[in-house]
Amino acid sequence: MNQLIWLIPILPLAGFIINGLGRNSLSKGAIGFIGSLLVLTSFVLSIAVFFQVKSTGAINVAYFDWINAGPVHVPFAFLVDQLSSIMLLIITGVGFLIHLYSIGYMHDDNGFGKFFAYLNLFVFFMLLLVLGSNYVIMFIGWEGVGLCSYLLIGFWYTNPNYADAAKKAFIMNRIGDLGFLMGVFLIIYAFGSVEFKTIFPKVALMKSGAAPLTAITLLLFVGAIGKSAQLPLFTWLPDAMAGPTPVSALIHAATMVTAGVYMIARSNIMYSLAPDTMEVVAIVGLATALFAALIALTQTDIKKVLAYSTVSQLGYMFLGLGVGAYTGAFFHVLTHAFFKALLFLGAGSVIHAMGGEQDMRKMGGLKGKIKITFGTMLIGTIAISGIPPFSGFFSKDEILAHAYAHSTTFYVIGVFTAMLTSFYMFRMMYLTFWGKFRGTHEQEHHVHESPASMTIPLVVLAILSIVGGLIGVPEVLGGHHELAHYLAPVFKDSAAVLPSAELSSSTEWILMGVSVTVALIALVYAYIKYVQNGSLPVADTEERPALTSLSYHKFYVDELYDFLIRKPLDFLSTFFYNVIDKMGIDGLVNGLGKGTIETSKGLRLLQTGNVGFYIFVMVLGIIAVLLYSVFGLTKV
Repeated sequence: MNQLIWLIPILPLAGFIINGLGRNSLSKGAIGFIGSLLVLTSFVLSIAVFFQVKSTGAINVAYFDWINAGPVHVPFAFLVDQLSSIMLLIITGVGFLIHLYSIGYMHDDNGFGKFFAYLNLFVFFMLLLVLGSNYVIMFIGWEGVGLCSYLLIGFWYTNPNYADAAKKAFIMNRIGDLGFLMGVFLIIYAFGSVEFKTIFPKVALMKSGAAPLTAITLLLFVGAIGKSAQLPLFTWLPDAMAGPTPVSALIHAATMVTAGVYMIARSNIMYSLAPDTMEVVAIVGLATALFAALIALTQTDIKKVLAYSTVSQLGYMFLGLGVGAYTGAFFHVLTHAFFKALLFLGAGSVIHAMGGEQDMRKMGGLKGKIKITFGTMLIGTIAISGIPPFSGFFSKDEILAHAYAHSTTFYVIGVFTAMLTSFYMFRMMYLTFWGKFRGTHEQEHHVHESPASMTIPLVVLAILSIVGGLIGVPEVLGGHHELAHYLAPVFKDSAAVLPSAELSSSTEWILMGVSVTVALIALVYAYIKYVQNGSLPVADTEERPALTSLSYHKFYVDELYDFLIRKPLDFLSTFFYNVIDKMGIDGLVNGLGKGTIETSKGLRLLQTGNVGFYIFVMVLGIIAVLLYSVFGLTKV
């Protein structure tokens, strides 16, 4: 099987080449079949690799020497261990379902072939990111998914707003990526290598709180902040809704935004020995989770609600990483991939049924019209709200338990955020599926269930959202937490360093009871408000209460960035262009040119062509030389 690992990323790359070159000659059916089949084949190979890792342990395959620069040696090699093997299953499995869904969703789009080519390229780079055995290969995948996100978010680039959203995502990711790159350079300086198998054993021997580790982990975390949309670099992700819905599911659910979580989980021993950085990670994650949840409470665009939900759930994952719950954070990556992909694809099905409408104020009463979409989205909503026995309950509860062991304050804020999650998610469901239809007569006539290519992925993801949590059932509930046992070799060094977060059985029961209770309270309150009382979000032309307006306008973060960053930079660039560039540099260059021209214009007047004038000038010259000599002004 080792000899076939390279095929896992190469097959999607082949799909990109075939569909990219044949986008105008191949039929849509052939393009969809090729793009989906190659990702499915990668998924099958990933399953085989998963079972091999489970039976024999990690696989490290070196293909060729890539970079040899003095003492720095960078092979092109893949590492498939317990962590990356699960990521392979998530990327290729959920990625295949999104490809299948896209066949129906994008069927009428003129850029069908180009879209599938971009999807395949995205999967290739994401696989490269998780397969790399060193930080350099990881960085190639890291940059590659950033490029593909730009191409996919701005896929409908004729709309200036969509093109701007793509540029925003690209630029904000570059800010974070600079931190990541600086972190890699510092790793090379400190350890003389970028290979995980070389670096991590050396790190394990270092003292906790060592300055190099703190600097490296903080710089790497800056990269994670950009890629995984944490405060303050989170505003690109909600705007990424400009892309087609399958893109939202691919970027926001299983792949790109979880890259930061994967990177920190991969570098866990570094972070475990940098407690100050871990505290920063936890605080930033918790603040992001709460802030994004507060914004999601009032949004009226169904995809924007899910976008801010993604930001919030990513915050939960970083909270888990920051308090040492590496398994819990990665468990939430797994369950989030299921229910968030389901919710985004479900939202796409709703938008498809509504003829492109995304405003929930113009929906309502859809549960009897698109029953499969309604049922599957309800399952996803229950899962993300942390209500047992669905998957989100188990992963979120594990993070909250570790947060409680670390800090009561962290736990209280985390539970409050979980309550907000339940409220805004069920608010979305009630506004979309309950009550009377609030759209136009034409929209109501148009409403219909999506084709099988779109509903089958919904059903599969709904099933995974129900049963996905069973791999992490805690012992207090009679389980053995299979995921924790499987991932133990990856986190064994950190387990030896970090303090134990074990809680008594009674405490665990109480914590679970609290989190479920607040979720149910939020669910019931949302039902009373939006179903029984029939409340609706106010129109954009109406006045909102102050706090509601703050939330609806996303606390004016974009406007603040615009005022503090964009406008000063625009002013500086205008100043440098007009004063430094045009008047200074261009003035000097053009002045020299003009001076030369004007001087030559004066000198050319001396060339009259009159022989008598030339003799006269010559005589004057002779007289000048004689006077110069006579009066001793120079030695002859």
